[in-house]
Amino acid sequence: MTSRVVFVTGAASGIGRAAADAFVRRGWSTALADLNEDAGNAVEAELRELGECAFFRCDVTDDDSVKAAVAGAVGTYGRLDAAFNAAGIDGEHGKRTADSTMENWHRVLAVDLTGTFSCMRHEIPAIIDAGGGSIVNCASTAGLRGAPTVSAYTAAKHGVVGLTKVAAKEYGRAGLRVNAICPGTVDTPMFRASMSSFVDQLVAGTPVGRLAEASEIAEVAVWLCDGAPGYLTGEVISVDGGVGA
Repeated sequence: MTSRVVFVTGAASGIGRAAADAFVRRGWSTALADLNEDAGNAVEAELRELGECAFFRCDVTDDDSVKAAVAGAVGTYGRLDAAFNAAGIDGEHGKRTADSTMENWHRVLAVDLTGTFSCMRHEIPAIIDAGGGSIVNCASTAGLRGAPTVSAYTAAKHGVVGLTKVAAKEYGRAGLRVNAICPGTVDTPMFRASMSSFVDQLVAGTPVGRLAEASEIAEVAVWLCDGAPGYLTGEVISVDGGVGA
């Protein structure tokens, strides 16, 4: 394979799915990593009409599963040039910190923070072996400021921002850039499932007057891997429609 290779987690839905589509359309060989096998295989079948891709089942809460998925991508395509770690969950809504459950805390951190760490642990050596490249982590505006009633999600996304900054400093001289995207309110299936009753309120508080499309976040991820200057690393880019301005 002569095209560049990217590993995308959460590729079966939402932001990850939009990013997979964008990478494939730009000629990247795209490893589609997701826990949902049926949805992942369906996305692979759809995107194969556009370009090169392959699905790898990946449970980001299981380090062995992550290791196997990254190794599968490298085995299939011969290298790894970039990764977009988009897999994530938001967990419980509407409960203040003292009322939140330990079950929710462990589940959200396992997926959003430990899962991102696990992915980076295996992606970093593979990308460096290929001569360097880019990792993009999907954090959230909740990783930049407090988001009431989602304490576990807020803590996890702050952690993703910290991991991003540490890795950028550690591996810059190895040719690896590491950046994070902090999306605001994005119209995804996960958002609709948990926040549909708050859409009008959220739109009213957004300067651009609408929700983000998943494709808009995906375009930033692709740019960070495909067009951003080599000196751009360790940055946290907020894509929130002006809410944090």
